[in-house]
Amino acid sequence: MVVTLVVLPFVGNRAFNSWVDRTELPVTLAETSTEVRDRNGVLLRAYPVGTGIWRLAVHPDQVDPDYLSMLVRYEDKRFWTHSGVDPWAFVRAVGQAVWNGRAVSGGSTLTMQIARLLEDGSTGRWRGKLRQARLALALERRLSKQQILALYLTHAPFGGNLEGIRAATLAWFGKEPRRLTASESALLVALPQSPERRRPDRAPGIARVARDRVLTRMGRHGVIDADEMQMAQAETVPHRMVPFAQLAPHLADRMRATAPETQRFDLTIDAGVQARMEDLLRDATRQHGARLSAAMVVADHQTGEVIASVGSPGYRDTERLGFVDMTQALRSPGSTLKPLIYGLAFDEGLVHPETLIHDGPVNFDGYAPQNFDGEFRGDVRVREALQLSLNIPVVKLTNELGAPRTMSALRRAGAAPKLPGGTPGLAIALGGVGISLQDLVQLYVGLAADGQGPDLSLQLDDTEAEQGRLISDVAAWQLMDILRGLAPPQGARAGVLAYKTGTSYGHRDAWALGWDGRHVIGIWMGRADGTPVPGVFGGSLAAPVLFEAFGRLKPDFEPLPPPPAATLIVSSAQLPQPLRRFRSRDAAFEEPSDAPRLLFPPDGARLTLQDAPLTLKLRGGATPFLVLANGLPVTQGQHLREFEIPNPGRGFSALLVVDGEGRSTRASVRVD
Repeated sequence: MVVTLVVLPFVGNRAFNSWVDRTELPVTLAETSTEVRDRNGVLLRAYPVGTGIWRLAVHPDQVDPDYLSMLVRYEDKRFWTHSGVDPWAFVRAVGQAVWNGRAVSGGSTLTMQIARLLEDGSTGRWRGKLRQARLALALERRLSKQQILALYLTHAPFGGNLEGIRAATLAWFGKEPRRLTASESALLVALPQSPERRRPDRAPGIARVARDRVLTRMGRHGVIDADEMQMAQAETVPHRMVPFAQLAPHLADRMRATAPETQRFDLTIDAGVQARMEDLLRDATRQHGARLSAAMVVADHQTGEVIASVGSPGYRDTERLGFVDMTQALRSPGSTLKPLIYGLAFDEGLVHPETLIHDGPVNFDGYAPQNFDGEFRGDVRVREALQLSLNIPVVKLTNELGAPRTMSALRRAGAAPKLPGGTPGLAIALGGVGISLQDLVQLYVGLAADGQGPDLSLQLDDTEAEQGRLISDVAAWQLMDILRGLAPPQGARAGVLAYKTGTSYGHRDAWALGWDGRHVIGIWMGRADGTPVPGVFGGSLAAPVLFEAFGRLKPDFEPLPPPPAATLIVSSAQLPQPLRRFRSRDAAFEEPSDAPRLLFPPDGARLTLQDAPLTLKLRGGATPFLVLANGLPVTQGQHLREFEIPNPGRGFSALLVVDGEGRSTRASVRVD
């Protein structure tokens, strides 16, 4: 008999443990919404799961501890000590049911509630309760208390298609659950018990009664004091759901499409700036008809981080084709490539900002470009030619540089231009190429960052990388100095922003891109379907939006940089003779047989100099010689035909040698 009394409990306990251990658990790793967040962790956009359920990943550390205390005290006060089933709560629930003739309180623990939610089981039948108890015991043996609490915070229903505490706080209060008021916490404790019946937007009275019941009990048990309880009960409950954030929707879609298995994207976007820029484009397009679209990219040209990316004025605006991401669309850039061409020409020694260049009729094998207004201005300074956005001077320079050279520079800047035909022609100077707004901003990042900017980055974990040098720091400063001299839109400050506008052929695209000492902003405006917008110009439509965007980005413009020490700042009359007036290379090479020739280094040479000077070897020409490297004088009054000049530094350099009669020879070299 004694043996039986000892053995039976032991055998029963083993059988019970085996019964619990054999429990097959449902899947606990449920799908949660893909989240796109800004640089500070603010939610930009989330995507529902399954059939439209909002279920966002959460950890207890992300939730207000006062809410957690209230939840545990109200629902399962022995949660931290029981093993999944609370016998005392069960006995209490049965006793109350017998005494009252109906169920007054439940005996389910939080772990049992999780078991029911995971299997979507019933709450009232004894068989269902037994299954929940078994699952709860098994869950407690295989998961920690924190993991079980996290499951509740992820799966608890809060009305409609809301599951989990983060979906609930975002939908009912428009905020994350890190900081909650006592009123908010109490409502969130009450909602999962009867999520549809107590929905605040449909039954605010019932929701308030349920919330106040929680507050009263919390006051009675000392979780909150009497004053806090009364203040919380005086607060109203929310009467509607707050829409989930949908900032940077086009960019979010792109990120998700490139990595569909990724659950969280941390972007360089600033949610506040993004929201302001989206509002700006909505305001800017509203007065120009229902079909006008617009796009914007804001970037830090020191780090390459994209601060805002607006693909259209309205993601769901069907009339404007708002679903089309116009930051990625290939469009004609109009005149916005002209600064790059002038910068390359400065580095080649073809011109200086004060060089005179003739604006008159030209014909390049049948291609006869015209200025936008059809007029000719005769001799103008290069500075004026760029500020007036004249077409003929820039085509002349493109002809000297070679159209392939311009395309190569675009690609070196990080852009991916597309040609309508197979071979680049001179028309690329005037917009005869397809390029996206994001790529144009990438180009202007290079121009703004002293001629060598970083790659644009969209995600915080992107490795920062710099593009190859686009132009020299001197050429970059010269461009900035010219472009900040453009007259600003009416009412805007002058001289604080270097910017360029552009209008594509047929008035299909209006552009404005500009930079200050820290940021680059690019604006595109037009119709997403590519149809013309009569009378639209970059200067009148996009430029005011550009200046307004800088105003909404920060309190004031950041100062533009001073000139590099090597910058040649002189008048036209003080320039070396070959730079006073632009002459084509053809004219320069139509020289007598005794014209100077640069024997070494040859054009296109690749040299390894370490820190040594560069030796030049000349034939012909009249002494003395003047040598310019990247447009800057490095040696003058030289009477020898073999001599050394200072090391021009790593990268590409344009060497120009001018003899005593003004004749010249040149070479482009690369120093490793």
